Amino acid sequence: MPAVWQVQQAKNHFSELIERAVSEGPQTITRHGRPVVRVVAVDATTDEAQSTGKSPRVDDGFVEFLLTAPRVEGGLPEMPRDISTRPPLFGDE
Repeated sequence: MPAVWQVQQAKNHFSELIERAVSEGPQTITRHGRPVVRVVAVDATTDEAQSTGKSPRVDDGFVEFLLTAPRVEGGLPEMPRDISTRPPLFGDE
């Protein structure tokens, strides 16, 4: 069986899916031809976290964006809590 499984295939061969995730690496499950789930052995995620020093769930692109985003001089303006006294936002006059 391949590393890509249809949902019904994954249901019918769940034990094999798990064994292949452990022995061959991540297994992808598709629904209507689109990838929706990846089965990954616990050891694989632990090894990745130890080798990179961070969680495998961290999205490097988003972290990089936050670290390089321009800073707002003086911080963000204080906005009144009372909606009747605040300036209009986004054309909600």
